[in-house]
Amino acid sequence: MANFSKSSAPRFSVDVYQNEYLPQGGGEVNAIVTVTATGGGTVGNAVSAPQMYTPGHGPSAAVAIMVDCSGSMDYPPTKMRNAREATAAAIDTLRDGVHFAVIGGTHVAKEVYPGGGRLAVADATTREQAKQALRGLKAGGGTAIGTWLRLADRLLSSADVSIRHGILLTDGRNEHEAPEDLKAALDDCTGRFTCDARGVGTDWEVKEVTGIASALLGTADIVADPAALSADFTHMMETVMGKEVADVALRLWTPVGAQVAFVKQVAPTVEELTDRRAEAGPRAGDYPTGSWGDESRDYHVCVQVPPAAIGQEMLAARVSLVIPQGEGGGSQNLGAQGLIRAVWTDDMSASTSINPQVAHYTGQAELAEVIQQGLDLRKAGDFDGATAKLGRAVQLAGVSGNADTAKLLAKVVDVVDAATGTVRLKTKVAEADEMTLETRSTKTVRVKK
Repeated sequence: MANFSKSSAPRFSVDVYQNEYLPQGGGEVNAIVTVTATGGGTVGNAVSAPQMYTPGHGPSAAVAIMVDCSGSMDYPPTKMRNAREATAAAIDTLRDGVHFAVIGGTHVAKEVYPGGGRLAVADATTREQAKQALRGLKAGGGTAIGTWLRLADRLLSSADVSIRHGILLTDGRNEHEAPEDLKAALDDCTGRFTCDARGVGTDWEVKEVTGIASALLGTADIVADPAALSADFTHMMETVMGKEVADVALRLWTPVGAQVAFVKQVAPTVEELTDRRAEAGPRAGDYPTGSWGDESRDYHVCVQVPPAAIGQEMLAARVSLVIPQGEGGGSQNLGAQGLIRAVWTDDMSASTSINPQVAHYTGQAELAEVIQQGLDLRKAGDFDGATAKLGRAVQLAGVSGNADTAKLLAKVVDVVDAATGTVRLKTKVAEADEMTLETRSTKTVRVKK
């Protein structure tokens, strides 16, 4: 079992990076909002925390591990063995007191441990019992991921805890339920628990796995070699054990006449949040960010403001961090705030200057978009269109210093000139390489501030 030392809950801070100067008639304000949680990290064995975020108290948590047990998990036979070993490694990483369950997923969802519609509480005995129960995991049946998520939701909601999280592993496509059934399950689970999703091998659908993680504010990745599952599951569970505050929302207040055009997370991954706004009182809206440990994330906020005369200035938006307390229940303010300003000037050099952070992340968001477009065009047989999009991706990856994405791109295209984005599509591309590029296309690099 991993050793976790007790620490205090994190303190939040907000930093705003922008060029506040607009030309006469200008009405669009862009800012990068950096949210940082510090002083938290992993917590200890004392997990009897209140529901409200209280500095100095560790959080209580519940975790459901969903393991694909469909028939394809037997091909090759080592895949199922690797999945059992990875789940055992994740169970070993649970700290004492965490509520947990293991679910076997096929065309139906089954409780593997502890059973009886309940969660176990992690200690030396239950961890060992759970690992023994994993020996009963056998491959056979279809794939209906929505049923897995619904069972996870029922189990996780039975615990009076502050953090609820799922880990989902699949090796195939969701072929035994309609797409609308999976979407309905995701809609019902959104906001109730967060979930990391992993695809093992190369026979699963990238958009399904990334869509699950996106909807449930978790991470998505490919584990092309099943032998690497244990290390990945251990890392995922360590990250979950480091979460200290759940259900944090980015609240944006705008004055009369101003409105939020879009909000997107831009680091460590690109994630569109605009359509997830929940109204939070007059001229305020909350954008969900999920659970936090000791970490930092960047958000691109764009606000439309009414044009004003030269020399005028206004507050375009106020940014704060809150934990909403349910419908009509108010919210808990986490004590961090940032201001986004607009100042109208006739100084052309000031009003046309693009803030370096805004420029960097605009490029990172475009990078994720053109990779997806390029791969879709390649699959559709439009090789000229794919070459143009992936060439632009190579160019953007080079400019922004995104070396990891550049390496992944080089497995799909031959780079003739990175600076100009001149590339040739490779005639033969390993399926794992293409899927890795697609799955990790939204991962960004932080701007050097």
